[in-house]
Parts: sequence; structure tokens; C-alpha cells
Amino acid sequence: MAAWDLAIAVDDVGENSTPVVISVTISVTSDLHIGGVILKVVEKTKVKRDWSDYGLWWEQKQRWLLQTAWTLDKCGIQADAKLLFTAQHKPLRLGLPNGTTLRMRASFSAPVFRAVLNICKVLNIRHPEELSLLRPVEEKKKKKDSKSAEEIYDITDVPLTSASVQCLYNGMPAHFADSPKTEAVYKMLSSSQPSPAPETLAKLYRPASIVDKTHIHTRWLDSSRSLMQQGIQENDKLWLRFKYYTLYDLEPKYDIVRLTQMYEQARWAILLEDIDCTEEEMMLFGALQYHIGKVSQSDAQAVTAGLEDLDSALQSLEVKMGVESSANDILENMTAPELNDYLKIFRPKRMTLRAYKQYWCKFKDTSISYFKSQEESTGEPIQQMNLKGSEVAPDVNVAGQKFCIKLLVPAPEGMNEVYLRCENEKQYAKWMAASKLASKGLTMGDSSYDNEVRSIQTFLAMQRSNPGAQVAQSDDTINTLSLVSPRYHKKYKARQLTPRILEAYQNVAQLSSSAAILKFLQIWQALPDFGISYFMVRFKGSRKDEVMGIANNRLIRIDLGVGDVVKTWRYNTMRQWNVNWDIKQVAIEFDGHINIAFGCCNADCKTVHEYIGGYIFMSTRGRDQSDTLNEELFHKLTGGHEAL
Repeated sequence: MAAWDLAIAVDDVGENSTPVVISVTISVTSDLHIGGVILKVVEKTKVKRDWSDYGLWWEQKQRWLLQTAWTLDKCGIQADAKLLFTAQHKPLRLGLPNGTTLRMRASFSAPVFRAVLNICKVLNIRHPEELSLLRPVEEKKKKKDSKSAEEIYDITDVPLTSASVQCLYNGMPAHFADSPKTEAVYKMLSSSQPSPAPETLAKLYRPASIVDKTHIHTRWLDSSRSLMQQGIQENDKLWLRFKYYTLYDLEPKYDIVRLTQMYEQARWAILLEDIDCTEEEMMLFGALQYHIGKVSQSDAQAVTAGLEDLDSALQSLEVKMGVESSANDILENMTAPELNDYLKIFRPKRMTLRAYKQYWCKFKDTSISYFKSQEESTGEPIQQMNLKGSEVAPDVNVAGQKFCIKLLVPAPEGMNEVYLRCENEKQYAKWMAASKLASKGLTMGDSSYDNEVRSIQTFLAMQRSNPGAQVAQSDDTINTLSLVSPRYHKKYKARQLTPRILEAYQNVAQLSSSAAILKFLQIWQALPDFGISYFMVRFKGSRKDEVMGIANNRLIRIDLGVGDVVKTWRYNTMRQWNVNWDIKQVAIEFDGHINIAFGCCNADCKTVHEYIGGYIFMSTRGRDQSDTLNEELFHKLTGGHEAL
């Protein structure tokens, strides 16, 4: 077989660690395998170094040639091919959820999904499948010294293969205990960062509308393709974020970094108004931030010493708040797993112009039946709603004595929206707890019902002002404008916000830092819009753009003009979904012969396909399974097999 010349560029390191590219030409035949090409290149360079991490990158095809047994002919390599012999692992700047930047080595040849697994292994973050990488928001160019002021934590010396979450030394992974520099990095990862200055907060990008929220999700990298395939170069900056809001298997004792970074991402989502909350909730979020920051400053080991078990922390919290149920209440729940009371009901889809109307309601098993009056409750109900598989969200304003439960009840055509309004906190806690359990297919006879009631009462108590408690003395270190979103900067002055946050602080001041972080995350997850990712789409047959919200268990169709939810479909009613890659259209079939199809306006349909498949993959995780992730199943569900 005739030999021919093949030119290959080689990445190397010159004097003073300056990157240089040298070009070598080798004589090859079409039946020469990739491993033989690499051997010839190494011999030709005459450079003695460790080449084990190097691989061949094919520039025209934008892919790696990692199958060393394949021949040039099988790969389709000819003399005009532009090949680069370069390292597969390169430095990358990672923007973490806490706002700091970490420089570390990452795989530029493996799929992003696998690269994130390795990154999280080094950072000691369990369940890395919940995270991914995305391109940062483009910042306007400022003064030349603005970049140099950014502090970067460098751990490029930590080998990816040496990281092990099982090997601990003084409470931290062994690869962080090697030097004071790496110990400082672990402290940064596992400790809350100081609150941002109000001026800094006001300058950061905030989504002004739901349309703006759709743009952030267009920047996620394709998890089935490598960094090099997506145009990422050495020392580029990417953001590491929690992408899938199915927070599974939280073990505070082992999830110090994971919980801290999760808290930081939640905190910034609140401060930058990426998720809406009420004014009372904002004051409580501010009080928790103040408390967490205060405890972190006074005791640097508070977070790194190990977080208590979630149940223990919540039980401690409940005791301190004084909301334990009496023995009579417990006995009543055990002997009579049924609720009967007058509630006010509002169905916006059917009676948009009408107010709440009072009915006699009966909650039994997983269903709510309502009647015109108590006297008529022995007959047929006006309607019975089975809450199994429904969505339950709070709509509460403690100061305004508003205690509402928002229900999205499954129906063949989508989800029906129903609001229940309770008279007081006690009634709300019981009906809300029963609704939450029913949505999971559980009844009030379940052992978790009492804990759920107490947890809800605790949450309400934290929002309620405590007139019996002495208001905390003003602290010179507190800057309340750093604890709330910028909209409150315009609405209130600092001296108006301070007493309100300090008043809320009285309800959380006795919490440990671990319990405060867990409570912050619990309230964050209870927000109605928690975990919804938005995409601009156009449904088949429609002439206008709409918004598709993707949550961990449902799809939401939102009218772009008024922002109202039009339809909701749950994943557990989904029969199949696929993508027509030719016309870039996602088609989904649900139970009841319901079919929808839509194209993506400002994102690749692969991104939407990956989101849906990713959440379905998350639902397959179980405690009885091993910690080894089924990467093949993930790529199959997310459409990664199309790119592999």
C-alpha cells in the first residue's frame, strides 16, 4: 500500500511554560491505526515528556480520534486532514454558584456529562448528574484592571485521578489537605460567602420578564458532546450550576460542599429575582442569610464540622419554635384519618370573574369531596378531586392572614387549577399536609403526616412576627440592602428594612448554621415557581410564540401575552416523546390520545429534549441502587445517542 505524508500540529510547552505549536510531518499508509500515528508523532518530536494524556483532534470534523485501534482509512483521514495532537485535559475557569472562580483541569475530550462527573469528584460534590456547565452571561467590557481584580482559586495541580470522596483527612478530602492553598479552596467551597455590596448587586443582570428567563437556558452545553466540540478553549470560563432541580438523597453529613453551593445558587436566584417570592418570604430569606453569614464569621468551622442529619435538624428546629403537636392531636390523626371543615374554593379556569365560594369539604384517603353544606354531606358531592399525582403549592401571606393552597389536579386534557382558602394557620397546616401526602399517593394515616403538619407550622411561625421577643439590637455589620433583591432598594430605605429583617431574625437566631441552610433550601423549594426552566417555543398549528416551562415532574404551557398557565402535563402521563431532527420539532404523546408538538425559537430542540429526558432519568434513581450512574441510559433518554 502506497505511503503518503500527513502533517500534524503538536501542542507543546516551550521555555518559561509558554505554549507553542510545532508541526511535524510523518509518512503513513491508509491501514495504519491511530495508535501507530501517535507513536510516529511522538518519535518525530524528539521531546521527552509524558504524552499519555495526549490525543488527536480532527479540526475539520470537530471530533476526537480516540479509538486507537481504528485505521486512518476507517476514520476517513486523508492527506488534507488538519490534525492536532493535544492534551485531553486542560485548565478551565469555573464560575461556581457562590460567585467565586476556580481554575482546575477538566476533560476536553469526554462528553460534558462525564467531564462534570470528574469535576464534582474533585470538588467532593455527590450526585453530579444534577449539575452541568453553561456559558456565562456576556459582560460589558469595563476598565482594564477589572479582570485582574477577580480572585481565582487555582487547583490545576490536583490530579483528577487522585480525587476520592471516601478518603478524608481532618474532615476534608485528602487531596485538599495537601497544602494551605488547597485547604483554603475547600473552605471556600464549603462555607457561605459574604453578602454582596448593594452597588454590586444592582449592577448584576436580572431577568426583567419571563422572556428574559428563557435566554439563560439557551446557554447550557450539550452534555453528550465534548468541550472541544462546542468551541470551548483552554482557560475559557464556564459556569457550574445545578441544572436539574431534583435534589436527591441529601445526606448533610457528607454533602457539605453540595449543600453550600446549592444554598448559594438559591440565594443568588432570590437576590437576582430569578424566582418570585412574597415580601414576607424575602424578609425571612434575608434574616436567614444574615444568620448564616453571622454564624460563619463567628465560627469558621461551623459548616465544615459536618451538617447534622436533615430530620434531626428539622426536629430541633420544631422544638425551638414551640410548635409540637399535642398528644390529643396525634391521637386524633391516628384514629380518624379524615378532615371535615368549611373551606372556600376558587376555580379560575371556570369562574375567573367570581370570588371564593364556601363549601363543606371532606378529605378522605387521597381525595377531596365538597358539598354545598354540612347537612348535605351525606349525599353525592358536587365534585370529588383525587389529588394523587397533583401539584401542591402554598399561597400564603401570614401578615394578611391569607392561607391558600394551590392545587393542579390531573385531568385528561391537562391539569385543572383549584385554590383552597383556609380560615387560620391550624386548618391550613392540616389540609396542606394532607394534600402534600395525597399528591404522593399517601393518606393521613401515614406516619409522616404529623411531621408534615409540624413542618408547615414551623414555616408559618418563622414568617410570623414575634411580639414577645426582644427586637435585636441594630448591628453595625448588617447591611440589609445586601440581603434583599434590588426591587426593595427602591421600595424601602435601609432603616425601614433593618427592623423587619431583625424581627424575622428572632425566629431563626437559635438555629445552627446547618439547620439555617436546610431551612433556606426548604423554603426555596416551596416557592410556586421553584425549579422551572423556561423556553420560547411555537406549538404546531399556532401563529404566535409561547413559553414552555419544564419542571422536574411536568411541562407547563404559558401564554406569553399575559403570563398565565394554559396547560400542564405530567411526565407520568407521557407515553413517548421524540425529536424530528430534520424540522427541529419536539413531539410528545400523553395518555388519552393527547399529542403536542412544538419547535424551539431561541434554543436548540436538543436542549429541550435533554431537559425532559434528564428529569425522567433523575426519576429512575433509587436508594437501593449503587452509586454508579448509568451513563448509557442518560444519553439514551436525553438524545445523546444522536450525537455519539
